[in-house]
Amino acid sequence: MASSLNPQPNAHALAGVYSNAAQVAARLDARAASTLPEVTGVVQHYAMLLETRIKANASGRPGPNAPTGDYRRSWTHEVSSDGVNVTAVVGTNKPQAQRLEYGFTGADSLGRVFNQPPYPHVGPALEEIRPLFLAALDQAIGDRA
Repeated sequence: MASSLNPQPNAHALAGVYSNAAQVAARLDARAASTLPEVTGVVQHYAMLLETRIKANASGRPGPNAPTGDYRRSWTHEVSSDGVNVTAVVGTNKPQAQRLEYGFTGADSLGRVFNQPPYPHVGPALEEIRPLFLAALDQAIGDRA
């Protein structure tokens, strides 16, 4: 039977309701405030590592040859935060990036026919950095007492 102290239908008549919601909310807010800078640092660090690994992979076989270095230099990273989420973008503005990564077979917009094999350099870099990033992120936001 519910009592005035406890609205649960099967609660004992002498059972009361106690809440530490305010304390829990305060601890969660404090944890979020302390975790965001740490997570931002982790994201920044691993975005830089990913960019560096992509550049290294784009320095010759099995990745693409980059004789002038212009393609390698075009890779950049940018990290942003809106106070809740942290986002990193690693990329290039060079049009050949997709063709180098995935290859190209067929005619291009000028009618030239190609059978260019892929020279993966982004995918392998991502697969190399991903477990390290996830482990660092887990350590940054892992369970703390």
